[in-house]
Amino acid sequence: MKILVTGGAGYIGSVLVPHLLEQGHDVTVIDNLMYRQISLLDICYKKKFSFIRGDVRDTHKLRQGLTCADVIFPLACLTGAPICDQEPWSAKAINFDAIQTLLNLKSKSQLVIFPTTNSGYGVGQKDIYCNEKTPLNPISYYAKLKAEIEAHLLAQENTVSLRFATLFGISPRMRLDLLVNDFTYRAVRDGFIHLYESHFKRNFLHVRDAARAFSHTLTHFEKMKGEIYNVGLTSSNISKLELCQSIQKFIPTLEILESKTGHDPDQRNYIVSNEKIEQMGYRPMFSLEDGIQELIQGYQILPKMILSNID
Repeated sequence: MKILVTGGAGYIGSVLVPHLLEQGHDVTVIDNLMYRQISLLDICYKKKFSFIRGDVRDTHKLRQGLTCADVIFPLACLTGAPICDQEPWSAKAINFDAIQTLLNLKSKSQLVIFPTTNSGYGVGQKDIYCNEKTPLNPISYYAKLKAEIEAHLLAQENTVSLRFATLFGISPRMRLDLLVNDFTYRAVRDGFIHLYESHFKRNFLHVRDAARAFSHTLTHFEKMKGEIYNVGLTSSNISKLELCQSIQKFIPTLEILESKTGHDPDQRNYIVSNEKIEQMGYRPMFSLEDGIQELIQGYQILPKMILSNID
């Protein structure tokens, strides 16, 4: 199939695009390379890959990318509460307006598989799993924009929304501001983690399993269309303290310093059911422990630098 991936040089896209090419798809990426990343350089030799350097706020570029697409994966996004709070106008223009424009431009026959976030659940109830019917309670501007555009998306034909858990793992466009990646980096580099709101729970997912969720949904699109699916590791509905203890298994010298100060802008504290997508045959391949070991290895290679979505 011919697939358009907006934001395809980002954290997920840099894993997803090679995955799609390996499956034999033709892939076009639109990305403005705002982080000066070169994460797609090693696939430029592939005949089925094409790249459009541009911004999703540019309607001409969107039209160009949509021309021959059978499927659209709208990954272009200012991701996370901090950058959306720092740049609210850009966040609305990219995370909401550009998606709305794409939905208006696409034909009814073009399929859309949209990545959103389960941070929209906000503050959950103790020991009660959030499923796709649980009312959303977004706290941050980022989560509110994602929840609002998801509703617009599902009002269209031929769409699916994937509510991803907090991602982790190595990507060619690496991010250190994701919780598992951040904590493991601090454990490797500093030997200690300052931990606040240690009892807050959330769900996690390896970035390669996120890529696999897109291809799984595409394969089973007719059965899955028009629906929302939580995508995460059922075995990893864990607290921040439990995450630190998982890292400590591989770095026994790690010191965990609990603090009463600090605040998660999303106030994410919930456990999530991934049963619905599991009933569609999807299962993650990578455990949290797999990811921690991979990150520890990768951080021996990664130079000291800031790798996040904000300066």
